[in-house]
Amino acid sequence: MKRVIGFHYTLTDKAGTVMDSSIGDEALFFLEGSQQIIPGLEKVVLLMNVGDKRKIEVKASDAYGEINPELVVKVKKTQFPPDADLQVGDQFQVNNDAHSPVFTIMMVDTDEVTVDGNHPMAGKDLFFDVEIVGSREATSEEVTHGHAHGAHGEGHH
Repeated sequence: MKRVIGFHYTLTDKAGTVMDSSIGDEALFFLEGSQQIIPGLEKVVLLMNVGDKRKIEVKASDAYGEINPELVVKVKKTQFPPDADLQVGDQFQVNNDAHSPVFTIMMVDTDEVTVDGNHPMAGKDLFFDVEIVGSREATSEEVTHGHAHGAHGEGHH
């Protein structure tokens, strides 16, 4: 039977800068094996018990992957709407599919725009401070839907 595991976390980069945290908010609950959290983190969390605290280092290859240079491309400015205010750092998706990659504008030239389709955390080793706060059997609905429905399996989407 699959489990739903809840944990609090603080995510930092190599320099110790906090990038994200659930502290002061609700714990994150995920369905094991559902690809809701990065593989390198899930692998360790699955071995922990409620109450366990641990620092976990996840290498880039086991997180959001290494940077793929083929995902950094130059696009003709004419591919964008004529009234678009293109700024470095802006992010967009090519279509409305939630699974299509997010592109970040890296450079804007006279005729071309350089965009990067890599995940913003690609190529980065990640450091998690984790505390397991819950573990239970997944409901059949969660298994069917492929994700956790909150702390008690009652969340709806």
